[in-house]
Amino acid sequence: MSELDLKSINTIRTLSIDSVQQANSGHPGLPMGAAPMAYVLWTRFLKHNPADPAWPDRDRFVLSAGHGSMLLYSLLHLTGYDLPLEELQNFRQWDSRTPGHPEYGLTPGVETTTGPLGQGFGNGVGMALAEAFLAATFNTDTHTVVDHYTYALVSDGDLMEGIASEAASLAGHLKLGKLIYLYDDNDISLDGSTSMAFTEDVAQRFESYGWHVLRVADGNDLDAIATAITAAQAETERPSLLMIKTVIGYGSPNKSGSSKSHGSPLGEDEVALTKEAYGWPQEPRFLIPDEVLAHLRQAVEAGQSAQSDWQVKWDQWAAANPEEAAQWQQMMSGEIPKDWDSDIPAFGDKPMATRNASGAVINAIAPHLPGLIGGSADLDSSNKTYIKSSADFQAGQYGNRNLRFGVREHAMGSICNGMFAHGGVIPYCATFLVFSDYLRPAIRLAALSEFAPIYVFTHDSIGLGEDGPTHQPVEQVMSLRMIPHLEVFRPADANETAAAWRCAIENRHQPTALALTRQNVPVLDAPGLAEGVARGAYILSEANSDIDAILIATGSEVHLALEAQKLLAAKDIQVRVVSMPCWERFEQQEQTYRDEVLPPTITTRVSVEAGVTAGWQKWIGLHGQAIGVDRFGASAPYKVLYEKYGLTAEHISKAVRQVLDRA
Repeated sequence: MSELDLKSINTIRTLSIDSVQQANSGHPGLPMGAAPMAYVLWTRFLKHNPADPAWPDRDRFVLSAGHGSMLLYSLLHLTGYDLPLEELQNFRQWDSRTPGHPEYGLTPGVETTTGPLGQGFGNGVGMALAEAFLAATFNTDTHTVVDHYTYALVSDGDLMEGIASEAASLAGHLKLGKLIYLYDDNDISLDGSTSMAFTEDVAQRFESYGWHVLRVADGNDLDAIATAITAAQAETERPSLLMIKTVIGYGSPNKSGSSKSHGSPLGEDEVALTKEAYGWPQEPRFLIPDEVLAHLRQAVEAGQSAQSDWQVKWDQWAAANPEEAAQWQQMMSGEIPKDWDSDIPAFGDKPMATRNASGAVINAIAPHLPGLIGGSADLDSSNKTYIKSSADFQAGQYGNRNLRFGVREHAMGSICNGMFAHGGVIPYCATFLVFSDYLRPAIRLAALSEFAPIYVFTHDSIGLGEDGPTHQPVEQVMSLRMIPHLEVFRPADANETAAAWRCAIENRHQPTALALTRQNVPVLDAPGLAEGVARGAYILSEANSDIDAILIATGSEVHLALEAQKLLAAKDIQVRVVSMPCWERFEQQEQTYRDEVLPPTITTRVSVEAGVTAGWQKWIGLHGQAIGVDRFGASAPYKVLYEKYGLTAEHISKAVRQVLDRA
């Protein structure tokens, strides 16, 4: 290790230490121990351009161990990204671009939001998967325009999380050879030694997944780390795990190798002792030697040169392949092509499950959206998500668009986030609605990051019938509505489903969840339906005269509301039926439209949805009544269940009369 190497590494360490200490909050131990491996990767291997963080053919770097965020922020500042030193000095403070854990879209150079352990591991698999798909789609025998690696720094905690096991298993199966993970193998987690709970043979485990595993005995041996990364790059048919043995809190006389350096500032006295051990000046804080900055800022020129070389290749490829180049521009920009929805059918009178309608829409739009790629958690035959014009995405068949995630819902969600973060694709995934709980952390991070994967959740209520309460969602739709920045659609029929898909595709800054039926439902023929869905709620069926009450329903229960409207009309009770497929969309409408659909003067309201009723008070008010399912389901034919649970036109009409009597 040269003197400049050591000084550069200690600059990364001390910037991290000083930032954490000034904030009096953070995780200094990981940056202190992992700085050498990150330094080697960023100075000798990582292909990136700090002047253009969005360069499509850059290598991706994911700090899956997001609690060590100061390691990443230090590297971003030192290598020339738009992250001034003042931001490091403002670590973890209000309105800074250096939050406690990395957040996509906030800090230039941060590829994905990490912190919840294991999520970055899954994101990296998604990025590598997207790279493989795009390479197979655009590279030719004579031109290569997609050729980059996905790297991640992962921790003991990452590897303990179940999502990492799911994602690693799939990555090995798919032979994603351009995926390289550096494992900060320090034997310490927050509570103490990993020996308390994590004693498995990690190498053997990953080898069994089909990974290429290498060991580096000394995390300060730069040449050994470089040799391992070179070997990983040479392995083209297996993802690589580099097990690099490090010391958490390296250099701290009293806290190195201890959990005391994991999640708390070192303290002023220990900072001084650590800098003394490094041979580092005590003052000024946030010291960056000129020679170190000049050395690391070479990344700017190197990155611009690499991107310029790539641009020459791209221009040559585009000249030889103009149609593919136009397709590239469209996919990489995230823009939706004109008339992409021209083949979506207008569904007729035959009753249809909304999951089947969704499948028809997917296959109608797939030819127009070459970046649309996705699949199911081993439930394709039930979720109806297969693109019939393509085949399975498998090892060596990376140009295909049907992903087989296996029974790995959590990894599936995280992988889709990584695919979206990579760019160039529109990812979707599917499972039963009740199992949305398995991927909820990934859904939450998609919403936080403003990623836009599409979740196809079928079997959306007790209407799935005989499988019983283990598979019948009750609280899931309302629970998903509680996630900020997630749009949840529960369409009433095939045509509302098509309209919901239009909204999902056109919204490239929010994730969308589609809750779809297993059972057949009638097809609506309502003027303004598509616009109404896009606005979240609309008047589906108006009263014959002055309105006595309003029925608000979603999904399959909309049809029950329409039946109840007829029963009530026979008793001279005039009811408006409002279909409300998306609360979030309706909330965004101007007040005049909301008042038009739900006039404030009409407080006699009843909601109908086959799920928990908590939350419906927002729309029905204190004088309304919510009809739903506030207990678990049961195993029986769905029509029996609907009758037993009071989801019938007769029960709904009775509830309306009761509300009117109380008014």
